[in-house]
Amino acid sequence: MLRILHSLPRTHKLLLLPVATMVTVLGTQKLLTLYQGYQITDASSESVYLPLSENASPGLPSLNEEKTPVANAIDKASRAIDITRHSLVPPELQPMELADFNMIDSANATSQPDQDTQPVTALEDGALHIAVVLGTLTNGMLEAHSSPDQDDAVADATSYEDYDIDLIDTSSYLDFELAAEEPYVPEWQTHLVSSGETFAVVAQDVLSMGYSEVLTLLEAMPNPRLLTHWRSGQHFDYQLDEQGELLALKMMHNRRDGVLIERAEDQLDITVIERQGEPIQRLYAGTLNGSFARSAQSTGLGSDVVTDVTQLLEKKYDFRRDSRRGDNFQVLVESDMIDGQAFDSRVLAVRYEGERMDLTLVRNTSDDNFYTEEGNSLDPSFSRYPFQGSYRLSSHFNPRRKHPVTGRVSPHNGTDFAMPIGTPITAPANGRVDRVDYHNAAGRYVVIKHDNGYRTRYLHLSRSLVKPGERVEMGEEIALSGNTGRSTGPHLHYEVHVNNKPVNAMNIDLPENTGLRGNALLAFQRQAAPVLAALDSGETGNISVATYAAEGDVE
Repeated sequence: MLRILHSLPRTHKLLLLPVATMVTVLGTQKLLTLYQGYQITDASSESVYLPLSENASPGLPSLNEEKTPVANAIDKASRAIDITRHSLVPPELQPMELADFNMIDSANATSQPDQDTQPVTALEDGALHIAVVLGTLTNGMLEAHSSPDQDDAVADATSYEDYDIDLIDTSSYLDFELAAEEPYVPEWQTHLVSSGETFAVVAQDVLSMGYSEVLTLLEAMPNPRLLTHWRSGQHFDYQLDEQGELLALKMMHNRRDGVLIERAEDQLDITVIERQGEPIQRLYAGTLNGSFARSAQSTGLGSDVVTDVTQLLEKKYDFRRDSRRGDNFQVLVESDMIDGQAFDSRVLAVRYEGERMDLTLVRNTSDDNFYTEEGNSLDPSFSRYPFQGSYRLSSHFNPRRKHPVTGRVSPHNGTDFAMPIGTPITAPANGRVDRVDYHNAAGRYVVIKHDNGYRTRYLHLSRSLVKPGERVEMGEEIALSGNTGRSTGPHLHYEVHVNNKPVNAMNIDLPENTGLRGNALLAFQRQAAPVLAALDSGETGNISVATYAAEGDVE
């Protein structure tokens, strides 16, 4: 203990002085107790093991029996403290020499007690105090190093030194007091959902919420399923106050969307979380081998993106007829990246190069529509009438009309125009011939699939001028009117289908020419230039379209 105390800085010695004094008092008291105990007849002596320096002679001479008990105690304490002041290496502490403190005194301070008498009276408080002071403070405990040439230990011990109170390090006490006064700061904790756990149970057991409060929260949630439909392995974060009651709860549906529930006085406020990601672009490229969907997915494209690309290209082409093994395609996709996961993937550009299909489309950020490199839209203008001239409308579109031949209620899903047999019928918009056939009721008929996804049907024809799979342009002649099938006279039955449902061709809002012109076209071409340059580079994987801006800039 004293060796440790000697090695400390002076200020630390002063702070630990009460502890050292207590230890020394106990040690001195032990010596005195031994001495007093030895005054008892037939009392057994005690031996004390002390580490000695390498210069110490074997054994320890018995203390002078002629000394008074107080002098004996002081002498013993001084010797013990002197031993602890030597610098001993650990190996030298292992050998121990027996220091037999012969506490035999032939007489006390005045006379020798008889063997039959009781032990001498305990030492006075004053004598004990002198032993403590001389055995502890006056042995140079507060000095950094003892003077080797100082022979008189008592004289050395009587020198006191004044200490400046400012030198005492009180920072630790100050830090402790400040820490005790700091306000409570709640920490975020995480709860991992176990199999079979429900929010109602966890809210009461972990979050200290009442049952009625749980019901109120579920009713206020914009999407209660986030809390009621849990799966094992899900987790949520929460904060508790000093009393263990809920302060805040955060649960994410995914890395992008979630809710934050915070306590405000006596109610819980709910905030919807929508994290914004960093947009990144990635170019996918592949070769057709089987179906387009399977080939596209093999490049790493997600199923949602593949569906969007398929619907986009089908406005212009029919994959069943026009695609060929070995066709090449490229798809440029932009996604919002959050914590390494992609969200809201959107197609920026598509290029398809094949034997019967050759098309490049770029998304226009101004209207979010796709256009060709020349600014032409996939939704070209659509003519209201599939013929030139003016002809009488003999039967309107009427899904509840009675059939003129059978007399039964039968939907009339088209518009009839009375016209002479052999009148030229023209395509109302660009498209591809889907079917040419004959039916007992419809007679000879033609079906065209247009680039904007619409379909048109022409019935009771006398002759068809096109073949299945043939490409047609707006205004091109496709057939001649007639009176075939179940018909009451020469006429053209004309149908328009949108999303595979028949509509009234005479009042539906048909697409007009949506191609870009003037400044709108120039703005689109400037935007499309780096996108087209990225497609031309063929560099697949993560790319930055901005790096191609200088290369593909349009004058």
